[in-house]
Order: sequence, then structure tokens, then C-alpha cells
Amino acid sequence: MSPQELMQRKANATPRGVGVMCSFFAERAKNAEIWDTEGKRYIDFAGGIGVLNTGHLHDKVQAAVAEQLNKFSHTCYQVVPYELYIELAEKLNAMTPGSHAKKTAFYTTGAEAVENAVKIARAATGRPGIIAFGGGFHGRTLMGMALTGKVAPYKIGFGPFPSDVYHGVFPNELHGVSVADSIASIEKLFKYDIEASRVAAIIFEPVQGEGGFYSAPAEWVREIRRICDQHGILMIADEVQAGFARTGKFFAMDHYDVAPDLTTLAKSLAGGFPLSAVVGKAEIMDAPAPGGLGGTYAGSPLALAAAKAVIDAIQEEKLLERANKLGSQLKEVLNGLKADIPQIADVRGLGAMIAVEFNKAGSHEPDADFTKKVQTKALEAGLILLTCGVYGNVVRFLFPLTIEDAIFDEALQKLVAAIKA
Repeated sequence: MSPQELMQRKANATPRGVGVMCSFFAERAKNAEIWDTEGKRYIDFAGGIGVLNTGHLHDKVQAAVAEQLNKFSHTCYQVVPYELYIELAEKLNAMTPGSHAKKTAFYTTGAEAVENAVKIARAATGRPGIIAFGGGFHGRTLMGMALTGKVAPYKIGFGPFPSDVYHGVFPNELHGVSVADSIASIEKLFKYDIEASRVAAIIFEPVQGEGGFYSAPAEWVREIRRICDQHGILMIADEVQAGFARTGKFFAMDHYDVAPDLTTLAKSLAGGFPLSAVVGKAEIMDAPAPGGLGGTYAGSPLALAAAKAVIDAIQEEKLLERANKLGSQLKEVLNGLKADIPQIADVRGLGAMIAVEFNKAGSHEPDADFTKKVQTKALEAGLILLTCGVYGNVVRFLFPLTIEDAIFDEALQKLVAAIKA
């Protein structure tokens, strides 16, 4: 069946609210390559939106899931538990930032992890308020949308949202927002909207994902930790997109000298299988009563098996080093284009969590049209790219860290040609 016929069936059978970027349909995929139903090959620099740091169907992941599938696929952990859940929890408790005793609960999606982090924070503090930041993305559930600091397309027409959620300004030097400006915006919330003693948690992404791949300055993270400690507020680090080697360290918070109280994980945690987690200080994680946390599919045995294999692959294949190497190579190529492409306003990122931001030539005005054209030209050439940013003027790169050198070089050539075109 042709892609056009499939698109018509899609239009007839599925809602338009599930927006789809590509007009072709996947047939098979391996590592950093996807082949469509007509046999055309694409290099995947989207990685299922940051899910495939270890690539499509990594051999270790595939084998681990197949082995588990021969045992059992589901019991519901809250009914009949299994050792895999405990084993992966122990690994994450040991690996995540902070030397304190930790506990881990598993879920299915990143939004679900965020929702449960909020539940845990409220149970632990007895307070309702949550502070998030402009440009942040925390999911498409009601609480996730409330926390998300980006209206289009995530919030349009879906209100009202849960109450006691407030937004500070995220520091962004490129857009003229200093660390002091951001901290002042939080202090203003305490003066204008909610007293600090009613705030349960401050949630932020160490590197904003949908917001444009802006890294939180180290000074700012320390200030957030100071405010939290001063007022008895919990710090939640949303590592859903930034975790699992993407930034050149296992977790983005490893780049900072303070630790969060709670961390949310998902996306590349399980190499393409649905799994998320909340990891946090043991006494905080124990605040909800038995039955207060969980979910029918939370901690799927297949996904847990995949996650164990992902951690092994990152360690054995030295993917932290590879993230830094590939990211440096990409930044060098993009920076080398600045002289010829005046629209390039910024090239940035930690490890392999790299972005290029485009403005109209000779101005500070975001150029979403130019950005879209780069994405379109790249796709025509067989390279899948994602855009992001509040103004839609950022291309972000989420290629598998396991990508072969020759394919990475080929992708960079396609990228350069798309930008120049």
C-alpha cells in the first residue's frame, strides 16, 4: 500500500490532534537508520524524541527483551512482584546524583513520572504549590501541561489546569535573561502569588528539551538548591530527555555540584520500551501510603529487562565518551558554517545534546521559516531532524550515540547541504 493511501487511512482513523511530521511510514529500523515501506532509507537524528540513545533495536536490548518474553510479560508488580523491578531500582539508586539513601518507583511514561514526583513531593511536605519555568516541558497530562511553560501546541484548548502551579523565568543569556533575573522571578512569586511555606517543589530540566536545549547555568542550579533548602522546598530534576548519556554524563545533573531531592527519568532509560522512573531520597519516596503509588503497567518486566541492557551498553560501549566526541564533531561543523550562514545565532549543548538556533540575518528575531526549511531539505535528503524552542527556531539533535562513524559523517554532509540550501 502506498504512503498516500496509508495517509488517507490515517486521516480517516486517527485524530488530527496526533500530529505527524513525516509523510512516509516506517517498515524497519536498526541503530541510526530507518527504512520506509517503499524501501527508502533515512538517517535518524530524532531518535524517537530522545528515546534511542542506544539506537533502534540494540542487540543487547533485543536479546534481553526476548529472554524476558520467554518467562512472562506482565503480572502487575503491585499484585505479584518480580526481582527485575528491585534489581533496576538498586542500580538507579546507586547511579543517580546524590550520596544519600534513595528509593525508586517505576512507571510507563515521562509525564507519569512527573505526575508522581509531584504527588510524592506534596505527600512529603504537606504543601500544594509547585514552581516550574517558562520554556519547560513536563508532559501532556493535565499536571504535565500545567507545569509546561509553552502554550502552543501543548495547552491550547485544554484548560482549566490544576491549581497551585506557578512559573518562574528560566535563565537564558542568549535571550537576555540572567541568573539574577530568573532568581528574582521566583522571589516575586513568593511576594505576589504564593508564600514559600506553601511550595512543595521546584521542578526544572537541567537542559530544557522542547524549550530549545538551553542548559541551566551552574550558578543558577546552586541558587535553586539554596532557595529550596532555605524554605523546605524539594528540588525535582526532570531528566526525562537529558538522562542516560545524552549530555556526556550518565545524568545531566552530574554536571552540577548539587543533587536534587527527586529525579524523573524516562525516554532512553529502556531503549525504545515504555518505562519511566522517579528516584529520590528514601524518606521522601516513602511519604505516600501503600497503594498511593503504582499503575497497572508501571514497571513492565519487558521494559525493565531492556533498561538493564541499556545501562550495560552505555557502560561497556563507553557511550559517555562517544557522546562527547560526536557532540564536539557536530558543534565544529555547525560553528564552521557561521561565516557563510548569517542566520546561525547560536550553537550550544552538553555532550551530544546539541542545538543550533536560527535568527533572521543581522537581527535577534527568531527565524522559524528558515528553521523549517532546513528540516524539510534534510528530510528530502534522507535525514530526520527535529525542531524545538518557544519560537520554533531551533534544530535539536538526538541521534543514537551508537551511530556508526561513516553514517554520522554522511548525516553531517546532508545537514550542511540542507542548511546551505
